Amino acid sequence: MGASHLKYYEITEKIIGCAMKVHRYFGPGFPEVIYKRALLIELRKISLDCRSELSTEIMYEDQLVGLRRLDVLVEENILLKLKAVVELDKGCYAKSLTI
Repeated sequence: MGASHLKYYEITEKIIGCAMKVHRYFGPGFPEVIYKRALLIELRKISLDCRSELSTEIMYEDQLVGLRRLDVLVEENILLKLKAVVELDKGCYAKSLTI
């Protein structure tokens, strides 16, 4: 069974396509902000709702314990964490899981 049964498969497929287009255009070596701005352009071109640099509250047992800045939120359901690095290491994966 492929990934097509997953809940947000169609949207994530479009996001990945946009990200690959941006990556092919620029290649490596630019700051994250350049990739993010170009990705937002591509996502909006295909009519995906996306917002960037959102601040969200972090709650613990109904009490505010902090704020977190989100890179990109797509269609109110998919959170993107952008990384501009030469090579992903284990630290990158650990950071992406601590939302």
